[in-house]
Amino acid sequence: MNRANQIVLITGASSGIGKSTAIKLLKEGHIVYGAARRVEKMVDVKEMGGHALYMDVTDDSSIGDAVNQIIEEQGRIDVLVNNAGYGSFGTIEDIPLEELKRQFEVNVFGHARVLQAVLPHMRKQKSGLIITMSSVVGNVSTHVLGWYAASKHAVEGYTDALRLELKDMGINVVKIRPGALKTEFDNVAFDKLDNITPASDYTPLITSFKKSVGNMYKKCPGPERTADIIVAAINAKKPRASYTTTNDAKVMLLMKRLFGERVFDNMIRRVMK
Repeated sequence: MNRANQIVLITGASSGIGKSTAIKLLKEGHIVYGAARRVEKMVDVKEMGGHALYMDVTDDSSIGDAVNQIIEEQGRIDVLVNNAGYGSFGTIEDIPLEELKRQFEVNVFGHARVLQAVLPHMRKQKSGLIITMSSVVGNVSTHVLGWYAASKHAVEGYTDALRLELKDMGINVVKIRPGALKTEFDNVAFDKLDNITPASDYTPLITSFKKSVGNMYKKCPGPERTADIIVAAINAKKPRASYTTTNDAKVMLLMKRLFGERVFDNMIRRVMK
């Protein structure tokens, strides 16, 4: 079911999943507001008839300005795709606390700020759809991406609570769980890792991680299939509570469920040697 002309706000729309979703929704006739700090990266969204808004999810005023503009121009927000976020690789001990705080500021508190700006309008209209960008590592974790995984575990936790809180208000809540995708994510995450000086004991672990995960990202799919699933959830009359969008994510979740944590740990260590 294609319910066209919905008013959709997508955060982190300047690249990757966010931009791909914006373009697909515009092709279907939806009214799309792409929000990001790098507005200049959304020229193609604007050329297709979309709207490009400046938004820094760590800044309350920019979020308020963007949401107010949509309400003034359209009178409502039907869908929020809470997508803004980034990855930061490094061992639990080595990632500087300032970087760790920044990771949660964007990936968790950024989501919270946008939600708290949008939800009053959805509650007033008694309808809406919240799509939360989680990750397979919101359910599993591996060495060298533990703090990023922790931020996505937090996303999973708040989304489950939100789904229950909004159940009787006409607002659906959906989680999207991709695995590895070829976007700008891996470049940013590996750059963060390269800027850390690890304790020498971790050097062999990090070296093998860079090799195995780097090779994985060379072969992984782009964001298009995940964007297709987001669009399908937006068009659905009754979307599912969660969607796992890539084969690697499905395999990892199945492995942990079937074999338990110790066996899963051993499998991950073998794969990443």
